[in-house]
Amino acid sequence: MKRHLPFILLIVVSTGALAAEPQWPRFRGPNGTGVSDATTVPVKWTDKDYNWTVKLPGPGYSSPVVCGKKIFLTSTDKAAKRMIICLSTDDGRTLWRKDYASKTHKMHRDNSYAAASPAVDSERVYVTWSKPSQVTLAALDHDGKEVWMRDLGPYVGLHGSGVSPIVVGDMVVLANDQENMKWYSWLSGAKAKGVSFLLAVDSKTGKTRWKVPRRTTLGAYGTPCVRRCDNGKDELIFTSTTYSFTAVDAATGKLNWEVPKVFLDRCAGSPIVADGLVVASYGRGNYGSLLVAVRPGSKTKGVRAKVLWSMPKSKKPPLTPTSLAIGGRLFCVTDQGIAACLDLKTGKHIWREKLGANFYASPVCVNGVLYCISKKGMMYVFPAADEFKLLSKISLGEKCYSTPAIADGVMYLRTDTKLMSLGGKKTAR
Repeated sequence: MKRHLPFILLIVVSTGALAAEPQWPRFRGPNGTGVSDATTVPVKWTDKDYNWTVKLPGPGYSSPVVCGKKIFLTSTDKAAKRMIICLSTDDGRTLWRKDYASKTHKMHRDNSYAAASPAVDSERVYVTWSKPSQVTLAALDHDGKEVWMRDLGPYVGLHGSGVSPIVVGDMVVLANDQENMKWYSWLSGAKAKGVSFLLAVDSKTGKTRWKVPRRTTLGAYGTPCVRRCDNGKDELIFTSTTYSFTAVDAATGKLNWEVPKVFLDRCAGSPIVADGLVVASYGRGNYGSLLVAVRPGSKTKGVRAKVLWSMPKSKKPPLTPTSLAIGGRLFCVTDQGIAACLDLKTGKHIWREKLGANFYASPVCVNGVLYCISKKGMMYVFPAADEFKLLSKISLGEKCYSTPAIADGVMYLRTDTKLMSLGGKKTAR
């Protein structure tokens, strides 16, 4: 008689949670578009409607990034301490904070030691800051433990730095366009030794994947974006005074195309990719000088990149706020508060309105509605449509140079010293 062994069912229970994917991974969200399809952010609200409001440990102008249930941002203090902060999306409580001592140095009166926004992936958060002696690029895990740190050499910049990193696949990419050394030395009396370059490092180790030397003229502040080429490969788009538009292969750093001699002064805003075009601007002082739409080049088709249309100074282009494209339209808000809607294919104006305020933060679009925050912290809300209509005008209570983040239907608003959570529940629109 055969004996039958008992049937044993083994159940393996994993105690480790799956890593969350970032919902708002960089400055202006996925690929820097500034666009969210969330349906639970109100167009009108009062202070009572915030889910929570928390005081930050110091001021700063960087924007939040979000991954899973964690918000990452940076702050500073009068001694130029660099603070990386992680907060809970549930209630805004601080989960951890990492401080790095630094030294004060000269920069533009409207800049901050916490100007560059972090970038985040499912495992790490990446931050950068600079002082005259060093550009720092670092990675911390989601629990606040330092994973790696790079010293990228001195930084030369009359206005200080502010470029944010981005994550591309398993790499972290940073643009490092600095000031003209002879010009800066003559103006400041300093012995400048800065060097400009584009850099991609391994996200796990911080080791260099590729590095592209650049000529140095004026510092650039735009955060790069990614474009998918017709051969299926990704390229990175950068803007600067020296090279204007530059596209490099994301995997190798090799040049794909350039459109030079377009930008004659400082690039403060970031480039965007929309409907097959690349759009960016430059300017001088507090004013935009030119907004340009470029048709990218193609090595496989033998097509050279070229300017498709431009918006001249007389039409009031933006300098600092990055433009936003949606539905075949391009929406701009200038530093002086002129909002405009253009046809993306032709650059023709559809409307232009004065908002009556000054702006540094870039607009974001949520469910077809634009949210724009003035320097004094006044939120202007109007539809991304062919007709201007102010839906609401709401005070955030203090100055704001930071662009909002949107994740899981919630908008996170960072003012100079506070972070606020708004939305996430069905609201009447």
